[in-house]
Amino acid sequence: MIQSVVIDTNAYSAYKRGDANALKVVKAVESIIFSPTVLGELLAGFELGKKAEQNRKELEEFLNEPKVLFLTINAQTAKEYSTIYKHLRQQGTPIPTNDMWIAAIANQLDAAVFTYDDHFRKIDGLKVVQSVLDLG
Repeated sequence: MIQSVVIDTNAYSAYKRGDANALKVVKAVESIIFSPTVLGELLAGFELGKKAEQNRKELEEFLNEPKVLFLTINAQTAKEYSTIYKHLRQQGTPIPTNDMWIAAIANQLDAAVFTYDDHFRKIDGLKVVQSVLDLG
């Protein structure tokens, strides 16, 4: 059973919109890992929106939840990233750079990625969660 997920930007956005599936996944897991990559994507998006201050406040509240862990990128994450990068290049199936960093954190921690982007499935061995059914 998958206990921890690294949340992708689109999964967080679905959760904040009240998407039933996203709400179930967030409720079901023991821990949600939040990466600096996702934080950057969200803050950049907030700057372009009309509710930037409200969105930042709601994000801060989410990050302060006991089950949410904000982790930084370190040398082990970079090693995981390089492995993913090399593999995807050799396959000829690149994915967005930010998503490789998100996957690298998940691999480093033996966690799954909670996302609605299917291209994460191109990464060998990466566990991908798109619904509570994927939690096992």
